[in-house]
Amino acid sequence: MARTAHQDDAWAAAFRDVPRSAFLPELMWPFDMGAGRSVAVSAAEEPAEWARCAAADVPIVTQWDDGEHVGDAPGTVSTSSASMPSVVVGMLRDLDVRPGHRVLEIGTGTGWNAALLAHRVGPRNVVTVEVDEAVAATARAALERFGAPVRVVRRDGLLGCAEAAPYDRTIATCGLRSVPFAWVEQSRPGAVIVAPWGTHFGNGDAVARLVVAADGRSASGAFTGPVEFMKLRAQRLPPVQHDAYVPRSVADGDESASAVTEERFVSGRFSAQQFALGLQVRDCCHVVAAKEDGARPVWFYGLTDRSWACAQFRDGARTRVWQQGPRRLWDETEAALRWWEGQGRPGFERFGLTVDAEGEWAWWGAPDRRVPDRRVRV
Repeated sequence: MARTAHQDDAWAAAFRDVPRSAFLPELMWPFDMGAGRSVAVSAAEEPAEWARCAAADVPIVTQWDDGEHVGDAPGTVSTSSASMPSVVVGMLRDLDVRPGHRVLEIGTGTGWNAALLAHRVGPRNVVTVEVDEAVAATARAALERFGAPVRVVRRDGLLGCAEAAPYDRTIATCGLRSVPFAWVEQSRPGAVIVAPWGTHFGNGDAVARLVVAADGRSASGAFTGPVEFMKLRAQRLPPVQHDAYVPRSVADGDESASAVTEERFVSGRFSAQQFALGLQVRDCCHVVAAKEDGARPVWFYGLTDRSWACAQFRDGARTRVWQQGPRRLWDETEAALRWWEGQGRPGFERFGLTVDAEGEWAWWGAPDRRVPDRRVRV
């Protein structure tokens, strides 16, 4: 997804004429790639630095903690932002919007993405939905001030906007854990839906590009690459309370050993491996702890019961595993890893998603080849 706006001729004019800076607040928190953290930048106090960050290919947090945060220091949870321009242009490229298309956007944020869309199809053809009342009001004002008065609707994005349907294109600027069928119902046959999608196994997403079937009863398509977005509020995973799963000691679990090493399991932030494991080990999240004294524990928590597992990787030693509960989460994860390796370690683009009125399912290679579900109970 690391592609700049100027490398995509179809969007070059929009990115030139619709600067991100026109939609950013005076106080913002760009992500410092070198330091690995968000830092406060004020237009009043540091105008040159503010302008530099506004033009940089970095994500910028514009709200913390659903608006409850005060002060200049970063808050606890980032809840609204302006995405990296390279990610924005990548998703707009996947959307393949054409002049005259009617577009639904889920997640207005600053309003910048809606303004870019309006540049291509006209303000009257763009409807953007935002759940946060304050964010919606700020974006509406910015869009009107910029001369792109698109329709801003304040509601839960899961509902879409049926009163302005049907749409030729739908794009979500928030991470999903399930694509609502309402978006399919509000689309024309052949319409395209682009949305970051993933599982609770990790925080990462992949961009799903779905095409609505001719009969309008489903939408299906492959993933185009990894991203990471703030999650749709209705689908956020609440913080896992470790003590609720393991009130006493890891030794209370059933102990075993595994041949899986840290090097084989612990992968990068945008890893196709972790994405593939999450497709198979559903209703589970995992946390990779920091490495200390040559040991790194990885925890797994069931989201529909109190099943848990811990795999402790240690340099030069066999991996120790503890599991407890109705599910054996490490056994599921190890089976998922073996499957992914056995298929030749497929990347994101080999996987896809289908959505219909009954739900959704992930597939690999082709829509009729569902990814195995490793969930088992003992």
